[in-house]
Amino acid sequence: MGRKLNRLKKIRLHREGTHTLVVGAIALLLLNTSIYYAFDCKIAFYVAVIICATVYFVVVNFFRCPIRRFEGDTENVVVAPADGKVVVIEEVDENEYFHDRRLMVSIFMSLTNVHANWIPVDGTVKLVQHHNGNFHKAWLPKASIENERSTIVIETPDGTDIMARQIAGAMARRIVTYAREGEDCYIDEHLGFIKFGSRVDLFLPVGTKVNVKLGQKTVGNETVVARLNP
Repeated sequence: MGRKLNRLKKIRLHREGTHTLVVGAIALLLLNTSIYYAFDCKIAFYVAVIICATVYFVVVNFFRCPIRRFEGDTENVVVAPADGKVVVIEEVDENEYFHDRRLMVSIFMSLTNVHANWIPVDGTVKLVQHHNGNFHKAWLPKASIENERSTIVIETPDGTDIMARQIAGAMARRIVTYAREGEDCYIDEHLGFIKFGSRVDLFLPVGTKVNVKLGQKTVGNETVVARLNP
């Protein structure tokens, strides 16, 4: 299955941040204007400007969305769906969709990571399902099955099913998923976006060759997480 580079979303700041950034800029402008006219001593104004600018920079940094293209052959390749750190590599019983043993690879995203998520494999979307749940800290094992989450199952061109699970964390309160059932999907496309600290789990067939280690940092749409058996 070929790669659809023409469908690549060429954006520097993610569209999920547009409303937040615009409203935030207006609010901070009004706040600093009020402080400027409320105090004779301008030190308070300068301090407020520095604090607000720092906070706004952090938020802008959170919504950044670098343009990335995977370099190389995508056949049987599983790329990292997110920037972050590998916190789990283990065999587990997956009882939501597969109902059998799967190899789980989990990537935790901190507040400073890019929070755009990428499609991990070329294929066809078989299932997209959202689950309401709790907001435990994302790195806890129970977060994978108890937290607010979205489940996406993709069938690769050779018929292998893999699952990507977007998981909300203690601070993440909104999961956005762009994948739609029945659509073809490709590496280089966006899977979705999770706001403010979260995690993405991959469920792969047992025996899949894993290319990452615990604690390793990943780059979404660039790091090869695993290679599926032909």
